[in-house]
Amino acid sequence: MVVQVREGLLTTSAPHTAPLAGRVLVATAVPAERDAVARALTGSPDAATRIDVLAVGVGPAAAAAGTATALARAAAADLPYALVVSAGIGGGFPPHAPVGSLVVADEVTVADLGAETPDGFAPVTELGFGAVTHRPPPSLVRDVAEACGAATGTVLTVSTVTGSAERAAELRLRHPRALAEAMEGFGVAEAAALHGLPVLEIRAASNPVGPRDRAAWRIGDALAALSDAFGKAAPVLRSWNPHGSTFSSTHD
Repeated sequence: MVVQVREGLLTTSAPHTAPLAGRVLVATAVPAERDAVARALTGSPDAATRIDVLAVGVGPAAAAAGTATALARAAAADLPYALVVSAGIGGGFPPHAPVGSLVVADEVTVADLGAETPDGFAPVTELGFGAVTHRPPPSLVRDVAEACGAATGTVLTVSTVTGSAERAAELRLRHPRALAEAMEGFGVAEAAALHGLPVLEIRAASNPVGPRDRAAWRIGDALAALSDAFGKAAPVLRSWNPHGSTFSSTHD
């Protein structure tokens, strides 16, 4: 297996003569997350397919732009991807996702795209626009979660990280199944949907969602957990067959 670095893209792959069906793009926010994923993939004996790891930037807009660009370039080169994975560290909602634990999203939901009304927050779908939730293929969610020992539930995408107990409680009230929050998943999912591709999100909890307490952050532990998760999940990602699976970009 070869690890290549070009324009921020760490490519963990077989030589180009190997079959390229089922290629996977993993999008992280920052290089530290990218490198954690890439370490887990280096030296894998399974070189039948290819996993590329790209740091696309922080926040949903950068994530959408970076992911869409990578997908378009791959398609133009006749090397399209079959699956897109948003991955990284994030906040976990206690006690459901303690620090150091893993979450695989069965729903990728943007939590702050909408409008404030006299009755409270209204998601953009209630205004008659767009989507707020992407649902990964259930079989893939199940298999990846089982492989790496992760919990499954909603992962929220936010543009502003939660910094108070009141905000954390509000989010859980609106999204009772939420296990984690991060800043890129929905942007990655929007780009994947634009290209007709399924998406998956994997998060390692580095801190509790709530009041900002740097002393409680465990970024190193979360990056190690993320790397371990991809070491265990890589065979599932490489062998997953998109044919016959279902995924959705709509909100009920």
